Amino acid sequence: MEPNSGRLPGLEATRPHMEPRAACSAAAPLRRPFHVLVGVTGSVAALKLPVLVSKLLDIPDLKVAVVTTERAKHFYSPRDVPVTLYSDADEWEMWKCRSDPVLHIDLRRWADLMLVAPLDANTLGKVASGICDNLLTCVIRAWDRSKPLLFCPAMNTAMWEHPITEQQVGQLKAFGYIEIPCVAKKLVCGDQGMGAMAEVGTIVDKVKEVLSQHSGSQQS
Repeated sequence: MEPNSGRLPGLEATRPHMEPRAACSAAAPLRRPFHVLVGVTGSVAALKLPVLVSKLLDIPDLKVAVVTTERAKHFYSPRDVPVTLYSDADEWEMWKCRSDPVLHIDLRRWADLMLVAPLDANTLGKVASGICDNLLTCVIRAWDRSKPLLFCPAMNTAMWEHPITEQQVGQLKAFGYIEIPCVAKKLVCGDQGMGAMAEVGTIVDKVKEVLSQHSGSQQS
């Protein structure tokens, strides 16, 4: 995993003065990799982050970075995630004066697609209400809604069945975000029912579908 040393690995092209000059050539410009930013929150489904990132990296011409909440770190080891991880400390450590990077804005510029998997009940409520009190929710609040944002709810069945959940999911969809619905299964807590995050294969297939649609719209 690349270290977070105050620089922005893979994000250099987000700032206008840092973009490389195009070569004067009759050849068609090279297509840059598609950038996917994965957000991970404090649901036990965060255990699947290493597998999810690995499967995304199998998609050709794709680069991945991860934004994690502090609670999500409880469920995976950074050593198992083969891409750059960003968390709250990185935002505050990078910014010392006016000319320094604003990480949530640079990440928003870098990413072509955002995938929040899992999206726990707490962060669902924050996003639906516009609260932005950590790096991940700041990226989402600043998100360019002309770009796709996919979210994968994950929570206990009782939390999923609470009336506020349907309202909050509906609010995110009204923002233009794309739901990858949760599924019914036996949860880690032992309950049986809806609330489990969609399977990794389902999530990756949906990302591929959205990428295909995006590529088609870019060419038309």
